[in-house]
Amino acid sequence: MSWRAYLASTRKGHLIAAGVVVLLVVAAVAALAATRGPTSKHASGPRTTLPALPQTKCPLTGLPAPGGVAPHREPLAVKIGNEPMARPQSGLNEADIVYDTPAEGGVRRYIAVFQCNEASEVGPIRSVRWVDWHVLAVFHHVELAYAGGVQPNQDIVAGKAFIDNANEFVHYGAYHQNPDRTMPDATYSSTSTLWQLFLSRRAPRPIFTYTASLPSGAKVASTLALDFSQGTDVVWKWNPATGLWDHTYAGVNDVDALTGQPVSATNVIVQIVTYSYGPYVESIGSTGDVQSQTVGTGRGWVLRNGEEIPVIWHRTALDEPTTYTSLTGQPVGLQPGRTWVEFVLNSMASTHGAITITP
Repeated sequence: MSWRAYLASTRKGHLIAAGVVVLLVVAAVAALAATRGPTSKHASGPRTTLPALPQTKCPLTGLPAPGGVAPHREPLAVKIGNEPMARPQSGLNEADIVYDTPAEGGVRRYIAVFQCNEASEVGPIRSVRWVDWHVLAVFHHVELAYAGGVQPNQDIVAGKAFIDNANEFVHYGAYHQNPDRTMPDATYSSTSTLWQLFLSRRAPRPIFTYTASLPSGAKVASTLALDFSQGTDVVWKWNPATGLWDHTYAGVNDVDALTGQPVSATNVIVQIVTYSYGPYVESIGSTGDVQSQTVGTGRGWVLRNGEEIPVIWHRTALDEPTTYTSLTGQPVGLQPGRTWVEFVLNSMASTHGAITITP
């Protein structure tokens, strides 16, 4: 069965049918698991080992390193807001990887991961969420910059041995308020300031595999449209002149406020994930924190070089990278460059027209 046929045969009501009791049990189990660090316990199979890159290449992009040698520093993950008042954001094009994650009530938040490049202004910086340490465990050691959050989440991050905790509420001197913005979307910093908070010099291993092309079965693609919720729809448009995918949000071309350049990516990955709601509500009247499950397996797409291919993603443990294979079992690699990962909830993916790829 093709992936599009699979989506057509799925219905949005699957999660509702699970019932309130199941959701409560899942939330309780998730809350217990959240207190633990990265685990080497695998769902199945041996550990996932990806090819190493020479020191002349950036470990998280595969591109030639600035100055010829990849910097010996840990990744820096920054939580960046994505509400209308947060836009346009600064520093997205300088990030090696951006994870676009659902927060709550239709709101999306970014986890921008820097390693090779610097950004003199990054923000607006917002609160920590459950999904953050679950995504970032793959780096084994990482600095996480954020502006507070519900106290249980702050406490969990502070207790994670693999995280250097760059919480604004602790390191307030490393952050500043942009006078042209209003709170809570006015908090900014820079990568150099944030990296100076800790002495780690641990460069990460690659978390993606890079290949010359997509395997057989790839098709031409000009746009990827993701209808997340009213006012938060995203369209990625292939730009053959630059060889990049350009990002639009709510019908507006996205621009990095730091450079004035279009927000773009070399690779766009769509991962369809199951989820539950956490026990803590940040905004009155909203849902609990969306807890996207990134360990396991699921469907999705990889887009690069003006082509797309349906994939199956697989991640065996929190401290393991995610791998991608075609529907016929062929490994799917990325083009060296910046990557955006779009987490799409399975309840959204089962809605007709929510994911549209146009040739």
